Amino acid sequence: MRTQSQIIIFDGICNLCHSAVNFVINHDKHQRFMFASLQSSSGRRYLSKFGVTEVALDSVILIKGDKCYLRSDAAIEIAKSLDTPWPLLRFSRFLPKIIRDGLYNALAKQRYRLFGTRAICLLPTSAVKSRFIED
Repeated sequence: MRTQSQIIIFDGICNLCHSAVNFVINHDKHQRFMFASLQSSSGRRYLSKFGVTEVALDSVILIKGDKCYLRSDAAIEIAKSLDTPWPLLRFSRFLPKIIRDGLYNALAKQRYRLFGTRAICLLPTSAVKSRFIED
């Protein structure tokens, strides 16, 4: 049963991002999250609606209600809604944002080199297809 949906916008060609999406799916028993790739029309519409520029496209993006979260803020907000023990990551918010986002940005800049890319975006299985926003 779904409660209020939150939308995760992810890089559809990034292997690390695919793994992160699968992690969220596997640890989101209440199915709170929906997904759209950065490369999709729906993903681009959300980015435009919230004024997200090219600068943030190396970030996971969370749309929750009328708010848009980027980088470590998005990761923390996502973790808060996952199954136990992942909500405990909310306490990482006490680290200075400059440190959290610095670590996040360092990994994001190297994600293709470290984890590789895909020629096509994630193709969800029929069991989770309804959680992906189609163009």
